[in-house]
Amino acid sequence: MKKNSPRSHKVIAASVTGSLHSMQKQPCQDYCRHAAGRNLVAVVSDGAGSSKYGKIGARIVCETLCDLLKDVPLRQAKAKVYQALAVAREKLTRHRLNRQKNESGIGDFAATVVGAVCRKGDGFFFHIGDGAAIALHGDLSSFTASRPENGSFACETFFYTQQAWADNLRFTDFENAETLFLMSDGLTCFAFAKDFTEIEKGFIMPINEFLTNEACAAKAVRALHNTLNTPRAQKLNPDDKTLLWAKVK
Repeated sequence: MKKNSPRSHKVIAASVTGSLHSMQKQPCQDYCRHAAGRNLVAVVSDGAGSSKYGKIGARIVCETLCDLLKDVPLRQAKAKVYQALAVAREKLTRHRLNRQKNESGIGDFAATVVGAVCRKGDGFFFHIGDGAAIALHGDLSSFTASRPENGSFACETFFYTQQAWADNLRFTDFENAETLFLMSDGLTCFAFAKDFTEIEKGFIMPINEFLTNEACAAKAVRALHNTLNTPRAQKLNPDDKTLLWAKVK
């Protein structure tokens, strides 16, 4: 296997239920998935807690994006992101739980999206709503970030199920990335400084070093899960937490 083959990528991901959902006896509404073909594609989606079927909306968009983007030429991938999101929305219009069987019923599946398409360290993030993504570059001293985007109010964000989804879709290019971090909103306060201009190296770097050096995937997933689920982390942010880490070069 060639060193830079997409299938040589190392990916570790974990999701934990936030303390708020745990108290309400609700499952985690986050979902993540990755796929390797011509490209590495990774996606994290946060199903809106206020929606009936946010977790379903999160799962469908992650699966659709991975399936449709993993083999597309990189120069065509941004256009394919629009197409894949439209396909995911169409799936929701026909979903058995959408009683209206049209676009007016897909709000019950509301979810944010943050994802990456990458080949040999080059690629881009695509993003609707909150959550965040970070690309650490070759010497790990610099980074490219796709930051959260909210509406006029702190508790308001954007979803791929909204009518204006295409207006809220953002792209951020990166080059020479060594490692990618994709996360749901429950982790952004740990990964970034308050103004989002800098990353919190005390959080990002130890995770990156451990996951890079840990050869056992099961142990790496377990350690990441435990890190996200500490009492302190749950106290600081009671939301669901998902982190997908990928060594891409």
